[in-house]
Amino acid sequence: MPATSPGQDVARRLIDDGYVVVTGMMTPDGVRDAHADLARVLRTTKTGRNAFEGYGTQRIYALFAKTRVFDAAATDPLLLGVLDQVLGHYQLSAPVGICIGPGEQAQVLHRDDSVYPVAEPHPPLVVNTMWPLDEFTAENGATRFLPGSHRWEPGRRPGPNDAIETAVMSPGSAMFYLGSLWHGGGANQTPRPRLGVILEYAAGWLRPQENHCLAVPRDVARNLPHRLQELLGYNIYPPFVGYVDGHHPRRVLSADP
Repeated sequence: MPATSPGQDVARRLIDDGYVVVTGMMTPDGVRDAHADLARVLRTTKTGRNAFEGYGTQRIYALFAKTRVFDAAATDPLLLGVLDQVLGHYQLSAPVGICIGPGEQAQVLHRDDSVYPVAEPHPPLVVNTMWPLDEFTAENGATRFLPGSHRWEPGRRPGPNDAIETAVMSPGSAMFYLGSLWHGGGANQTPRPRLGVILEYAAGWLRPQENHCLAVPRDVARNLPHRLQELLGYNIYPPFVGYVDGHHPRRVLSADP
């Protein structure tokens, strides 16, 4: 679907199919700038510590502490409009840059919302977005997923007869997918790395996977756009979940250092 689509239409496709690819989410200049700045960060980023992270994969955690090139994407009006429809009240959970190196093996298929011990079935808890900064192909590690798996009965796991699809995408696009969709990074069988960024959002009443209030220094957070501050945890889940000393956490940022 094009980025000019109404948010309600994108949300409807997301709920029905479990995923949707939206084109035109970033400009060519935006892609170029993001790729260049993340390349700077990757020069000092180690590869993974286990098979899930990927021994040949670099992961940029604390993304908003290290770069400004995804501030606008994280608060994109279409994206937030979809989240309004699907999650209602939400926050960033696990934003991370992912550079899959040559020779990396395919990641195990998994569901992002499985980290939360909530009985199934349940309403959507997590919405993830994958932003390719290189061409995503079947050969270089494009995201693999099982269409319709967000509607599987509780306890069902991927089997040998389930057809896996590959999210072949060009830079500038973004794949939206529900946290209950089975998916995983693909194997990189090429001599070049594959770079993308995940912006994962979770319902506002859940604990985010990354503790942004510690990961992003306060002097950095203080200068971020107001909506991004909220998404990083300086917000309240109504009526008062997340307060600080009886007040809205925004006061922490507005106070003198």
